[in-house]
Amino acid sequence: MTNLWMDIKHADVITVMGGNAAEAHPCGFKWVVEAKAHNNAKLIVIDPRFTRTASVADLYCPIRQGTDIAFLSGVAKYLIDNDKLQHRYLAAYTNAAFVVKEGYAFDEGLFSGYSEDKRDYDKTTWDYEIGPDGYAVVDETMQHPRSVMQLLKKHISIYTPEMVERICGSPKETFLKVCQMIAETSSPEKTMTSLYALGWTQHAKGSQNIRSMCIVQTLLGNIGMLGGGMNALRGHSNIQGLTDIGLMSNLIPGYLNIPIEKEPTYSDYIAKRQFKPLRPGQMSYWQNYNKFFVSFQKAMWGDKAQKENDWAYDYLPKLDVPTYDIVRGFELAKQGKMSGYVIQGFNPLLSFPNRAKMTEAFSKMKFVVVMDPLQTETARFWENHGEYNDVDPSKIQTEVFELPTTLFAEEEGSLSNSSRWLQWHWQAQEAPGECRSDIEIMSALFLRIRAMYKRDGGAFPDPIVNLKWDYAISHSPTAIELARELNGYTLAPVTDASGTTIPAGKQVDGFAQLKDDGTTACGCWIYSGCYTEKGNMMARRDNTDPGDRGIAPNWAFAWPANRRVLYNRASCDPEGKPWSEKKKLIEWNGKQWVGFDVPDYGATVAPDKGMGPFILNQEGVARLWTRGLMRDGPFPTHYEPFESPVANAAFPKIKGSPAARIFKGDLADLGTSAEFPYAATSYRLTEHFHSWTKHSKINAILQPEMFVEISEQLAKEKGIAKGDWVRVWSKRGSLKAKAVVTKRIKPLVCDGKTVHVVGLPQHWGFIGETKKGWHPNTLTPVVGDANTETPEFKAWLVNIEPTSPPADRQRTV
Repeated sequence: MTNLWMDIKHADVITVMGGNAAEAHPCGFKWVVEAKAHNNAKLIVIDPRFTRTASVADLYCPIRQGTDIAFLSGVAKYLIDNDKLQHRYLAAYTNAAFVVKEGYAFDEGLFSGYSEDKRDYDKTTWDYEIGPDGYAVVDETMQHPRSVMQLLKKHISIYTPEMVERICGSPKETFLKVCQMIAETSSPEKTMTSLYALGWTQHAKGSQNIRSMCIVQTLLGNIGMLGGGMNALRGHSNIQGLTDIGLMSNLIPGYLNIPIEKEPTYSDYIAKRQFKPLRPGQMSYWQNYNKFFVSFQKAMWGDKAQKENDWAYDYLPKLDVPTYDIVRGFELAKQGKMSGYVIQGFNPLLSFPNRAKMTEAFSKMKFVVVMDPLQTETARFWENHGEYNDVDPSKIQTEVFELPTTLFAEEEGSLSNSSRWLQWHWQAQEAPGECRSDIEIMSALFLRIRAMYKRDGGAFPDPIVNLKWDYAISHSPTAIELARELNGYTLAPVTDASGTTIPAGKQVDGFAQLKDDGTTACGCWIYSGCYTEKGNMMARRDNTDPGDRGIAPNWAFAWPANRRVLYNRASCDPEGKPWSEKKKLIEWNGKQWVGFDVPDYGATVAPDKGMGPFILNQEGVARLWTRGLMRDGPFPTHYEPFESPVANAAFPKIKGSPAARIFKGDLADLGTSAEFPYAATSYRLTEHFHSWTKHSKINAILQPEMFVEISEQLAKEKGIAKGDWVRVWSKRGSLKAKAVVTKRIKPLVCDGKTVHVVGLPQHWGFIGETKKGWHPNTLTPVVGDANTETPEFKAWLVNIEPTSPPADRQRTV
């Protein structure tokens, strides 16, 4: 989230699209209710289903899954065509006036530089025109034909209300009402917040779904504002923390990058990360990358990371491909090129697409290690459970090790929530049986592996044997020790920007004190400030909220720097005065920036210095145009899901996202609308949490068995009655479930064709207290987002028919 949960109460318009907050985030949804009750906020819900969120909305608009970009591009076109823009914000705080270099083009759904063989772009023409002074060329009138604003107008011109209706199935009149309500927040006195979740991210163009709303919010001036922002609703208690501390194949903690093979030396690596400002007076805070990186290396390898060995740069792996994500990983496993897999706290047999492929991949491994407090289907993938898991155990030689772990209530530590808050929790009870914490298990594995390398050597044992490991109890580091390490500390006396000298061995106050000379160590720069010499900032529980802004600055710790609203300098005009007094977050008092939040800006940098508010960007401003930072284009473009019930009405020659990676075998596994005519999607229920709570008796009682939601019209067409058993199948698999015939789903008319939506909740398997069932990922295709490789879980094709119950559910007389 750019903002935070409590901030939602200040929104004037709330758009829920790509999520279902009332059911999937019921505690956080109270702030939506608060906004409606006390701020007269209007709630808009755009979703294929009439959800519980939609049931309390002021306006509900149906949409076909996978068409969000067309819808939001239509909204952006409406705002521009009707002059519903925050003009001063747009001119001062965005790249609308930047001029793009000659050679850029967009034709028939493809940007300039496309290679069909590589399924990739040469992005050379996607950059700005650079002037003789070394800075990006700007036309403040925004009239230059190659200005970002003019290119945006041209790019989205196709998305008329009529085209939106053709693509999305959203009625034109309802779409225009959505536009009108959103447009009201172009006034500086009003703001809109965007709430989204996996309904946006789990598509082959998921990143561009989010970018589309970013463009809308930027045109309206809603980024950095109280009650505004782009707010991702995290569904798992620590999924935010997972990405923060770099548990991705291409990341180092704090969103730094793992080197690639083309960066064999430290100088090669750091030369690409200088982030020179593209406009005069800009900060580009990523210019401090070297400080963050060196401090991380010191935290990892201590005295073994020195300037003379380039801070142990050679200890880091060098990627030969952009990512080793799950899609690539299990493709390699299917080919027999992955010997083993260590699974820590998730259930990939159900969580990853195309379950048949997952089973085949696991069956070719030598070993699988499952660390989990609960029994999972993955740990039992080799075991026959009849038609629910119809495998032959005698043909599977994979050795499975199950290591029972503690639950969060059986240990202390921190969780990072959607608001970027690091909140400390304390141990409530001892773990049962032989359970150990993840920390203890990983420590034991590391110590044994290190001992083996010390004894037997290896091709390059240095990164393992030299890893800094100076915890008080080596086999059981404490959460506090790790938190202090993540925060960062001095290794020698350090003088900060204020002239204060910090002695060696002290916790730093924040990332501004980190150095690139080896005198500081920090495990994750964005977490710096979470555990200082003042103590555990994450454990704070003062909910005092000055100005009733929803900030509560002394509750826990928010990264970065305890800042609650990112880009909050943009909440003020270029002179430093709030756009709206009732929306005030910070302001310039003539000497410094003051207010309710930590300024996302230099505290004493005067407004007349001309430094933009988006200090992590080289431009210093928000990006309507992303240059070459997105693999699939500098602007979002509507592409159909790889399995779609209709052709691309905007660009008929294009199937799927042209830059999305898909492997040959997965391409062959795609179905067609002739064989699979219905558009399927998956989602969660309030009564369950992923596949955890099917182990809980009370949750199993609340939602005991899998079901499939279909419309009354489709039920009539297929001869399906409420409660009937149905078979749902795709090119990749088949499942059985009870039919729920509902008014919550209605047919859509897309480009003249009736499209039926089939909804599949995702909480059942063949292990647990619930009745046995299937997961929707039995059916989903293996194709990833062009930028993140997140699989396309939310839009694929199926067929459906009445069927007999599973063998164990058939009644006997």
